[in-house]
Amino acid sequence: MFTPLFDHIQKFVTLEPSEIDLLQSCLKLAKIKKKEHLLQEGQVCNTIYFITKGCARQYIINSKGTEQTLQFAIENWWITDYLSYHNTTPSHFYIQTVENCELIAIEKNTLESLLIEIPKLERYFRIVSQKSFGAAQMRIKFLFTMSAEERYHHFNNLNPDFVQRVPQYMLASYLDFSAEFMSKIRAGKV
Repeated sequence: MFTPLFDHIQKFVTLEPSEIDLLQSCLKLAKIKKKEHLLQEGQVCNTIYFITKGCARQYIINSKGTEQTLQFAIENWWITDYLSYHNTTPSHFYIQTVENCELIAIEKNTLESLLIEIPKLERYFRIVSQKSFGAAQMRIKFLFTMSAEERYHHFNNLNPDFVQRVPQYMLASYLDFSAEFMSKIRAGKV
């Protein structure tokens, strides 16, 4: 069950068998049903999640009372509220499963200890964080420089199977337009 995580780690750093054993002893497996919350606004986030199966999302409820999806996470991606996790402050976000999920969870105190005991993990998490930050920067760029239709086609070209997995209203909110506009784009009416 931990194999997807170990395979992901090994793409960036090489762990010794004893380090893998130590890491495995600290991991928690969770099966979470679709639409369950891993985190709600106001809670302090103290866990980071690696998706081994399924899809989750991070979202806010905007001033109009509408859910606005900020991030998705699918297999081999991490998801957490990094600000709440790092600063031990109440979260401004929700994290919810979009599909039934199988997750590997690591609590903050456990991860901090692991980073001391297995210094290579520090490099792994730095690389993962840098890649995640870079993806977030590109998403912001696309929001500012592409039309809604261009954003949809760009996202669909990069992630064709993903578009089929996520409810239309969630994908529309992620791409910053209405579900109705999404229907028009998909029907070729735009």
